[in-house]
Amino acid sequence: MAKKILYVVLDGLGDRPIPDFGDKTPVEAAETPGLDSLAARGICGMVYPVGKGIAPESDIAVISILGYDPYKYYTGRGPLEAYAVGVDVRDGDLIYRSNFSTVGENWQIVDRRAGRNLTTEEATELSREINEKVKLTSTPATFVFKNTVEHRAVLVIRCEGKQLSGQVSNTDPAYGREGVLGVALETYEKKVQKCVPLEDARHPEGARLAAELTNEFTEKSHAVLKESPVNRKRIAEGNLPANVILNRDAGDRLPKFPSMNERHGMNFGCIVEMPVERGIALLTGMHPIEIPLSQESLEQRYGTIVTEVLKKLTDFDGIYVHIKG
Repeated sequence: MAKKILYVVLDGLGDRPIPDFGDKTPVEAAETPGLDSLAARGICGMVYPVGKGIAPESDIAVISILGYDPYKYYTGRGPLEAYAVGVDVRDGDLIYRSNFSTVGENWQIVDRRAGRNLTTEEATELSREINEKVKLTSTPATFVFKNTVEHRAVLVIRCEGKQLSGQVSNTDPAYGREGVLGVALETYEKKVQKCVPLEDARHPEGARLAAELTNEFTEKSHAVLKESPVNRKRIAEGNLPANVILNRDAGDRLPKFPSMNERHGMNFGCIVEMPVERGIALLTGMHPIEIPLSQESLEQRYGTIVTEVLKKLTDFDGIYVHIKG
């Protein structure tokens, strides 16, 4: 029988020592017979997905570990996530990965993820309000803002007849840019940042327009979110309001990946939980194996994934499984 590839990524499994666990990491302290068995029978090692001293975001790391050079193919996280959730993306659009977040006075950030308890229903209603009530007027432009999973969202801004550039800075202070790559910062000022063109922007006018429109969207959407009944209800219930949108990792086109299937002469399937990994998998030609997001416990959900993988492994030469929880 032909051998199969099962490629499982446990995103975010690494952690720091915890005093309550005797200064062990959670994985060191946990009972992990399955992982222990695989490690004992396999080869263990470490790799820099991008380069020494660079803390890559998930998208860049995934592109790299799937065998693609991020410096060659990466065009920003925004386009990947927007494509994954069915938002129309065209060359020359400005596309961001966004977060619903919480700010206090003077744009000081209280929580970058609005308490991590924003429901899909709440996010959907907030998105509807933004799309209906915010109008961009600094230059003629339209936009689509769409929530994805929990506090996550995507923003696409379009100027008919004009090309916008993704070579602009983030309003989310927790992430910087190393050229085209987005990187997590170890320290940062907890304040919403003004968007500015990058110094080495290839299209200065497109970057100037993009920054101007981004700042206008940030201010106008904040005004709408502050007055939203959803946020008034959240405050009354003791939750943080989702009263600002943080944007990061802009792009202005989709990446052009060579097909995984054609490169390796194999038929790949994928099970991915989050939009960015789904976007990468689809754009590299993998076939999605749909498992609806549910409110099951993690144990139940992972049991469902295992069952589905074992069932579908007969249909594919390889399956890529990306687990975010």
